[in-house]
Amino acid sequence: MNLATLSADQVEAERLMTVCNSCRYCEGLCAVFPAMELRRAFPAGDLNYLANLCHGCGACYVDCQFTPPHEFKVDVPRVLAAVRAGSYADYAWPRAFAGLFRRNGLVVSLIAALSVALFVAGFALVHDRSALFAVHVGPAAFYKLMPHNTMAALFGGVFLYAILALAMGLRAFWNDIGAPDTRGVETGSLWQAIKDAGSLRYLDGGGVGCHNDDDQPTDTRKHWHHATFYGFMLCLAATSVATLYHYLLGRQAPYPWYDLPVVLGTLGGIGLLVGPVGLLRAKLKRDPLLRDESRFGMETAFLAMLFLTSLTGLALLVLRATPAMGTLLAIHLGVVFALFLTMPYGKFVHGLYRFAALVRYAKERKMIEAGHGEA
Repeated sequence: MNLATLSADQVEAERLMTVCNSCRYCEGLCAVFPAMELRRAFPAGDLNYLANLCHGCGACYVDCQFTPPHEFKVDVPRVLAAVRAGSYADYAWPRAFAGLFRRNGLVVSLIAALSVALFVAGFALVHDRSALFAVHVGPAAFYKLMPHNTMAALFGGVFLYAILALAMGLRAFWNDIGAPDTRGVETGSLWQAIKDAGSLRYLDGGGVGCHNDDDQPTDTRKHWHHATFYGFMLCLAATSVATLYHYLLGRQAPYPWYDLPVVLGTLGGIGLLVGPVGLLRAKLKRDPLLRDESRFGMETAFLAMLFLTSLTGLALLVLRATPAMGTLLAIHLGVVFALFLTMPYGKFVHGLYRFAALVRYAKERKMIEAGHGEA
């Protein structure tokens, strides 16, 4: 293997996987070690696959007899976290934007949010100076600041760009981790990955829970992940239903508090307040030996943007019939625009890559069980 093709983090991960492949004490903890055992060499693509298959529960660090200060210095959670973060930049599209993963993502996101908020507010002031601070109620109240078609073009464009960039990155990741065969993904492997991802099956330390800052593993990180993920999905569902309302039924926002888009959005918003705060708190409490400190800013930026999206959205819901509506709408739209714009270059991609890694794992395990030899 040509180690010149590996980054420094991948070189260290390759060393650790070689050590772990000789020991195999942790093979029952998660999917990483059974997948590792199917390999005798670890090229960059396989290391990125294993790193994204890792859920960072920390159980292997606690159970390992070769952790520092042992001379082998085995620290799988931290090293795979570094490789995982590096993989986000490796597969970024366009490649010119890969450096965004290494910069202060929160500052970039906040600048983008502020810029768009000022643009929306300025747009309203130019077209109708009184619209920004007036009280607007009833259907189409939001569009007093900016016409619906203009708003849809602006945010639809950045959303489609984000989807394209994410799809291209996911495609590059899938091609690099190497599918076991060329027949595609069968339904069984896909369904297994959906179940494993939806339940966070491997964020439990082999059944005892996730290790944090003490010797008492818990499931709290799993709960915060669930609140964040399902909160995001509920907000996406709310937006989708509102889109159908507008284009199919001719019903314009804002909607009554009891209507489906508002109910879904409110429940999702609560999840996106509670989940990111819990995840950030858990991240701050984690043992530094289990995390990659150098990417802390990039990891927290996404949580912060989800929290701000929910906070501004819920504030807009509560105060939409007051003079504060215009300002809050401008701020909320700015945060949403920044969230879409930075999604392909932040922690959001880990969900896609981890799901792809779970599909890969389910597929190769199925082949092994069917007697096809090594993946």
